[in-house]
Amino acid sequence: MASSSSSSPCAACKFLRRKCTTECVFAPYFPPDQPHKFANVHKIFGASNITKLLNELPPHKREDAVNSLAYEADARVKDPVYGCVGAISLLQRQVAQLQNELAIAHSDLARYAGAGMVVGPPAGAAQAGAAGPSSASSLGIGMGLSAVHHPLDACYGSVVDDPQLSYYPVSSW
Repeated sequence: MASSSSSSPCAACKFLRRKCTTECVFAPYFPPDQPHKFANVHKIFGASNITKLLNELPPHKREDAVNSLAYEADARVKDPVYGCVGAISLLQRQVAQLQNELAIAHSDLARYAGAGMVVGPPAGAAQAGAAGPSSASSLGIGMGLSAVHHPLDACYGSVVDDPQLSYYPVSSW
């Protein structure tokens, strides 16, 4: 899908203000309708580094590399300090918080079951069990989820204060 003289130059060549040839290494990965994709990648990594990287990779791996570079560049533009690591850390904190809430719900469920209360489907659920959960396993309880350890936890402490959630020891990093 390299650009020809009759079609529009790729986003990279347009950004760099140069003629887009049929041998353009950027053309298959930076189409003319996605100018911000190349602009962010260029801002973070530089055109010569991208060219070197793409030329060193086999053609079947280039698209994945460009998508990874674009994702990292977008994340770095949004968060110049942490980039995509900040987004990953935020998601890990959310997972840990949800696991903590799940553990509390599981504890409450066990306490209710121990007190002789019946836990069943919500009111109005179909009689044949076609709609709504009817057991602890369908509620997602006991799924074996474990908290994710993040390298920044060593600096700033774990994301949750629940000692029952398992974390990898810091020495394993």
